[in-house]
Amino acid sequence: LPQGQSLFFFGFPFVEAGKGSQAKWSVSPGEDSEYRLLPEGTEITNKALRKRVCFYSKDNESSWFRSLFVHKVDPRKDAHSTLLSKKETSNLYKIQFHNVKPECLDAYNSLTEAVLPKLHLDEDYPCSLVGNWNTWYGEQDQAVHLWRFSGGYPALMDCMNKLKSNKEYLEFRKERSQMLLSRRNQMLLEFSFWNEPQPRAGPNIYELRTYKLKPGTMIEWGNNWARAIKYRQENQEAVGGFFSQIGELYVVHHLWAYKDLQSREETRNAAWRKRGWDENVYYTVPLVRHMESRIMIPLKISPLQ
Repeated sequence: LPQGQSLFFFGFPFVEAGKGSQAKWSVSPGEDSEYRLLPEGTEITNKALRKRVCFYSKDNESSWFRSLFVHKVDPRKDAHSTLLSKKETSNLYKIQFHNVKPECLDAYNSLTEAVLPKLHLDEDYPCSLVGNWNTWYGEQDQAVHLWRFSGGYPALMDCMNKLKSNKEYLEFRKERSQMLLSRRNQMLLEFSFWNEPQPRAGPNIYELRTYKLKPGTMIEWGNNWARAIKYRQENQEAVGGFFSQIGELYVVHHLWAYKDLQSREETRNAAWRKRGWDENVYYTVPLVRHMESRIMIPLKISPLQ
């Protein structure tokens, strides 16, 4: 600091510099609870103030100055997957997004409806279909499949190993590959406070709302939605809530069912008239980096109709 100049830090005035830019400085509370920057070695006669003086040096990792910039948090003892997922079940979910060549969508649906129910009904495979859809509004010419693996990761690996020797399934994958532009998937866990997806009669449309959260905010998201989900269950529209474990991380999927688009609008508007719903939106919107909504139509084989 140049000789004779005053230093202002976060709006608090400090005394004039006395030793130039190479000086080390100490910080002491001044009058009216202000904090003043003093040259190191300045004699402080007040014993109470002397106890509160701390020194700044670029080599001092625990200095008061450094603490202004480093946010200290208490260490977590558990992963958010442990804190937010259901303890009474060991279900693991896989969601698949298949972008289909536009001219092949009907053939893709027919092939899917012929093969996937066999896996669903075969008790030797620890997997079951939760839902199968085509996207109506959102990303076009897209198929979405949601699977449940009862038994978690061991069930997933058991199923994968058996499929490697399933000739019909291998032929299905080969034929299907000719129809696809791209595909991706995610492994998911279900939130403990959401309904577990159960088959339902139709006709319904389904909305998959996807939220990409800021890293580190999943617990806060879960805490808010654990209180807010009650505002969205009166019309049985809540189907399931999931968060990603493998694939793109810090992704949340909420699955809703409605009779039609008009019913969707009325149900969502009704939530805003309930005291507490606006508070949930207020606290969760800042956690979101990106969000997307898909309106989906179930395939004939989908347990969710």
